[in-house]
Amino acid sequence: MSESSWATFKASPFLPASVLMLLIAAAAGLFAGSYTYAMANPTPHTIPTAVTASNDVPAARRFIDGMEQALNASLVLHPYDSRAAAVRAVDEQKVFAVVEAPAGGRTITLDVSSASGATVAQVLGEAAVKVGEASGTTVVLRDLKPLQKGDPRGLAIFYISLAAVIIGFVGAIQLSVHARALNPMERIAFTVAYALLGGLTIAAVVDWWLGAVKLPFVESWMILALTMFTSGMVFTMFNTLVGRWAMLPTWGLMVLLGNPSSGGAVSWPLLPSPLGTVGRWLPPGASVNAQHTAVYFRGYQHAFPFLVLAGWLVLSCAVFVIWRHRHPGGREADPSGRD
Repeated sequence: MSESSWATFKASPFLPASVLMLLIAAAAGLFAGSYTYAMANPTPHTIPTAVTASNDVPAARRFIDGMEQALNASLVLHPYDSRAAAVRAVDEQKVFAVVEAPAGGRTITLDVSSASGATVAQVLGEAAVKVGEASGTTVVLRDLKPLQKGDPRGLAIFYISLAAVIIGFVGAIQLSVHARALNPMERIAFTVAYALLGGLTIAAVVDWWLGAVKLPFVESWMILALTMFTSGMVFTMFNTLVGRWAMLPTWGLMVLLGNPSSGGAVSWPLLPSPLGTVGRWLPPGASVNAQHTAVYFRGYQHAFPFLVLAGWLVLSCAVFVIWRHRHPGGREADPSGRD
């Protein structure tokens, strides 16, 4: 291609279209790869597990050793003096199961918690049956925190959080396209408005209309609205920093990395280790964690996921406001003084 032909190509709409063609193809592969890597073959690594004081008996030790061998993973054991204390640790989401064995007995009780992580409970339950049969130990399997009937696989929270994340930044994209002239405070105000309305709609459809999950309505609505607002402002931040290519870092952070590592579809003990660690510090993971606790562990809500969402929100708003002159939107001030 001659120099003049290249100059003509650079000035035409075909260059950005060609770049987008390649980027979209790469994004499709990365999208499929990130979800497949995280979810196609959930494998346990470390599973926090409570044991009561009586579990120094040989039957309990054989059972735990057998579980670790069957899972090819380690049960990170947390001893508790009583069953009540162990169950409270499940409520506080410190552990995923409780192992209990009466002194001198050969019966093991394994309490799992589907609400803590359906995939973890399934893996533990299947392994416990096999280990019990292989060791000649009677295993009583119970579910301390079953999932709601309308959500037997525990995916509803992941789906509503995913909706809030994606619609959150898609809404910001649409504001940039169709309401380009909005000034910074106006843009933030409209992002707040669609986040509140969107969160209300998501919660109402899932709870009131479909009846899939009984939500603590106001709390769930506020979590969804905060998620949508944060997601929208993350795109606005990147739009300020990199202009028309803002979709790339937003998609990478929120969808390619954030959603597979959120723990919503596959609980964090079954995720590849880096994802299980990073996911809790990203908006999708924080949203899932907050919503999950609100629905299934009322009274044990943690500040951490809200601090994560607030941190991303403050960062995004600060970048947008400080460097607002770089944002492609906005309008000139009214000479009359009315803006």
